[in-house]
Amino acid sequence: MNSKKVGKKLRKLRKSFDLTIDELAKKANVSASLISQIERGKICPTVVKLWEILDSLDTSIGDFLSDAEFKNDIIVKENERKKIELSDSNALYELLTPDLQGEIEFLKITIEEGQKNKNKNMVTHEGEECGIVIKGKLKVILGDNEYILEEGDSIRFKSTTPHLFENIGEGPSVSYWAMTPPSF
Repeated sequence: MNSKKVGKKLRKLRKSFDLTIDELAKKANVSASLISQIERGKICPTVVKLWEILDSLDTSIGDFLSDAEFKNDIIVKENERKKIELSDSNALYELLTPDLQGEIEFLKITIEEGQKNKNKNMVTHEGEECGIVIKGKLKVILGDNEYILEEGDSIRFKSTTPHLFENIGEGPSVSYWAMTPPSF
């Protein structure tokens, strides 16, 4: 989804809550200028910022980015996966489950070489998640701890622990993640 589509959807969602830009900015603890720039398609927020803004509206990223119903309720064809790619990030998120309605969420995350979280904002949410690195090298930061995962390595942790992922290898990092309950 490009920055113009993200902006239009955010404006529509904000207006559905009958909020001004200033009111949403205060609620999400971000600047009104950021909300305005996103809504006008001038910038695309990081995943963390988008998560924070949508969380203040009780909306998941998955629900926000959903354009249409899936054709099949149990199978996701590779070429029909919902993809989340933000303009200021080298990460691509692909939803491997048909929707976010069940008790588990399954994602493929591809992070291009050198991708680092610029502002070091970590994510927290309810539940538990586990992942396995299929290709490359991934640093998983959990609170004050850092773990280096290489191909074939896996990890499990409580999602209430602040966390973020960084590709520290050469070439893309590809990993698969299961989360319960769905939170993306």
